[in-house]
Amino acid sequence: MCRQRRTTFKTILNLLCHSLWVLGIAVGLSGVYLVLKWKQNSLFFSDTYITLPAALTLVSAAFLLATGCLGSWLSQRDSVCLQGLFVYLLVVVFCLESTASVLAYYHSTKLDAEMAPLTGVFQNYTGSSQDHNSRIVDSMQEEFQCCGVHDYRDWLKMSWFNQTGGIMVPRSCCNTTFTSCNGTVQQPWKLYSQGCQVKLERVLNLGLSFIIWGFIPVFVMEVVLVLMVAELMKQQPFADYHVLGEK
Repeated sequence: MCRQRRTTFKTILNLLCHSLWVLGIAVGLSGVYLVLKWKQNSLFFSDTYITLPAALTLVSAAFLLATGCLGSWLSQRDSVCLQGLFVYLLVVVFCLESTASVLAYYHSTKLDAEMAPLTGVFQNYTGSSQDHNSRIVDSMQEEFQCCGVHDYRDWLKMSWFNQTGGIMVPRSCCNTTFTSCNGTVQQPWKLYSQGCQVKLERVLNLGLSFIIWGFIPVFVMEVVLVLMVAELMKQQPFADYHVLGEK
């Protein structure tokens, strides 16, 4: 009966370790998403610290995959050393995930300050296709379907707007549903109504939220696995000791 119960626990452990692989892939994708979005818009950020939660998440994902492999191997063996190593890796993952989650929450509350250079980049817009910063601004407005930092009226304060005679905003502000839009401020309903800052914040908050909430299923899974290993260690059969010299 005890052996049958132990076999059942090992089977469940093996299935849970396969679930660790799925969690590891999901956690890793959340880190990759945040890194890619930051890389595409790094010009608008004052530093690179916002990528630290993503880096920790990627390391955590690697540990999750390694722990899942070790757990699957452990389910086929009776080794106290492997069980101890398995629990140790779970503790490492917990530390990495909890730290990444806390940092992600911290940065989610500081996005306004971290995106301070955004206004400066818009202010230096020249409209030239040869200007790298101007191309990024246009690409951003087209991708996020936004206009200006907060709305199209931000362009009225820009030096580039004065160069157009005070009548035009960049064509990348034009809502694609209006094919006749040429960027004139006399027809504001043809322009995107939302600013780019709120759109970018929404995208980054999505990635940070994945990291924050991803900690919960990982933590629950780790608790279950620790309890499973503890039960297996309790059921560990004792070695067959005998007195030396005794036949």
